[in-house]
Amino acid sequence: MSAHASRLKPPGAVLLALEGRAFWELGATIAAYPVLRQAPRGDGHPVVVFPGLAASDITTVPLRGFLDAQGFDSHGWKLKLNFGPRKGVLEASIDRVRRFRKSSGRKVSLVGWSLGGVFAREIAKLIPEDVRCVVTLGSPFTGHPKANNAWRFYQLVSGHKLDDDRAMEHVRRPPPVPTTSIFSRTDGIVAWQCSLQPASDHAESIEVQASHLGIGMHAAAWYAIADRLAQPEGRWQPFHRLGWRQWLYHDPYRGENPR
Repeated sequence: MSAHASRLKPPGAVLLALEGRAFWELGATIAAYPVLRQAPRGDGHPVVVFPGLAASDITTVPLRGFLDAQGFDSHGWKLKLNFGPRKGVLEASIDRVRRFRKSSGRKVSLVGWSLGGVFAREIAKLIPEDVRCVVTLGSPFTGHPKANNAWRFYQLVSGHKLDDDRAMEHVRRPPPVPTTSIFSRTDGIVAWQCSLQPASDHAESIEVQASHLGIGMHAAAWYAIADRLAQPEGRWQPFHRLGWRQWLYHDPYRGENPR
């Protein structure tokens, strides 16, 4: 682990308190829905959406409804509450992705919120031949594993300790498929540096202004997700910030080394 990563701390009390704005973010997204319908449309390929820590498919219903309206074929993970990599969970998730690949004849895109994004990345590493792309939302896949305000709860409900350096090195490695990390520097749960993905030929980061609890219901995040999922298979290009987008999506790598 680098010295920089070891110095990372969880977001402070002010940002944590601002997590309460998640309800306002959902309201703003509902108000912006007519404009959001102008987002890029899908080609009907299957998309599996993974919920965050201690959350269920109920939390991803609004996002999945939007994706369906945009022409994607979205699905929940169907494994009740996400309490981490319990016995059989990863295997069941892989089986679900493979069934959609077989039934549709098309690769499956994976979208994951927070811990759900970590699941999505790991699944893509294990079965890249079945995965079209991965999009994560506020997911802590790099930096220090305790640079967040939920690590104690995670250890309690998952039974996994966050002190295995070899395991963390594996989690930090990007999947071998196009991967987008959507994150916020005002995240009150996860230190944003833990969601910043180095840019490469098939990996990128997109910054939005959102809370951790609201990023999966945030209008700018929804637009970016649709834009990423709508790309033709095998012709992935990085998210551009030209025109009006430059005002809504800041440079995610400002002040950082993107590579």
